[in-house]
Amino acid sequence: MGMSAKDAARGLFTVLATGDAALAAAVVHQDFVNREAVVSPTACSLPGPAGVLASGAWLRSAFTDLSFPATDLAHEGDQVWIRLHMRGRHTGPFVRYRDGVLDQAIPPTGAEIDSEQVHLLQLRDGKIVRHEATRDDVTLLGQLGVFPPGPTVQLIQDWHATGRAARAATAIAEAAERAAATAREHTPG
Repeated sequence: MGMSAKDAARGLFTVLATGDAALAAAVVHQDFVNREAVVSPTACSLPGPAGVLASGAWLRSAFTDLSFPATDLAHEGDQVWIRLHMRGRHTGPFVRYRDGVLDQAIPPTGAEIDSEQVHLLQLRDGKIVRHEATRDDVTLLGQLGVFPPGPTVQLIQDWHATGRAARAATAIAEAAERAAATAREHTPG
């Protein structure tokens, strides 16, 4: 018998935290769609394990010691709801995109982050096929010094003015594409 729906949900977040391509192949359906990928590098919108691996690379490029401890988990039919915290330390640029183009690059602050999130996962054939989330981004941006405006805001403006933001966005998008390419090594057939 395969993995339980709850274990598949936990596995998805383990993949994001670790980049484990074999686990991604085990828990992510080939038709996987991430509704939240609109703020990520383009590779994060790829279907299947490739998009999940790219998303993990994007997050890990900004946050070391990334983890997703779950506080609540429920399963009914083909849906799993998981409430968790995204935790880590902001040691790399956190680059957000809009339609695949640099929107904002937050330079490393060294800040510890702890942001609560609720994720709705849909299953097909025992694997995660769809993801959407409600995240507390206001708290996250506050922990990074962006909201309310603080010293980080000047750093963001300086990064954009000097081209560092664009260079960071390119490097992170390329890392996400490389991570997505590792999915091919673990794709059956």
